[in-house]
Amino acid sequence: MNTDAHHALVAALACFALNQVSPAQEAPAGMEKLDYRMPKPMFISTMKNFRNCNLEPPRGDKPRPPIFVPQGCSNLALKKKVTSSGLNPDIGSLDLITDGDKEEGDHQYVELSPGLQWVQIDLGRTCEIRAIVVWHRHYDPRVYRDVVVQIADDAKFIDGVKTVFNNDHDNSSGLGIGKDLEYIEDYEGRPIAVKGVKGRYVRLYSSGNTSNQMNHYMEVEVFGK
Repeated sequence: MNTDAHHALVAALACFALNQVSPAQEAPAGMEKLDYRMPKPMFISTMKNFRNCNLEPPRGDKPRPPIFVPQGCSNLALKKKVTSSGLNPDIGSLDLITDGDKEEGDHQYVELSPGLQWVQIDLGRTCEIRAIVVWHRHYDPRVYRDVVVQIADDAKFIDGVKTVFNNDHDNSSGLGIGKDLEYIEDYEGRPIAVKGVKGRYVRLYSSGNTSNQMNHYMEVEVFGK
């Protein structure tokens, strides 16, 4: 199969999956399906043995269950200030995380050092958050470890911290044992439903991945009003 045919097949499969929504998944009154732009798919198959019992099962050609948000929600994180646990990223600049570009490329991602690291977005004011979508890297199948997402009004994340996603099954991050499953990265990112949690700051943790020990971010979107 030539390159053009390969890309066409990937796009067709992605389009088919995204449109397979059953009538039972219609939005409740006053709500709408979370709609966000996805980058180009980089691979078709995720057939890879990650040897992990905490991994969510593959969906195959089934679409991810939709997330419903109040009508009129938008990406509150776009162009907002980002800080991190390290002084400077090993690759890239932190502003790439909220610049709106999710496409894979040599200069489109941020790389942080090994071990538990975090990035933090300042929304500028307290907001009611309804969903968060994160892209680490999606050019090959990989699983990022100890993915934890928290919201707070305290920039130091000491008081009033609310955890909205945690797949650290053994508390190796020291942030508590999570009930969420690890997942294989792909172009869809990881959408996280948030039930109206209020906060100004969003912090995202990770601790390496199955391809190497580094931590990566391409884009984070925070949806609310």
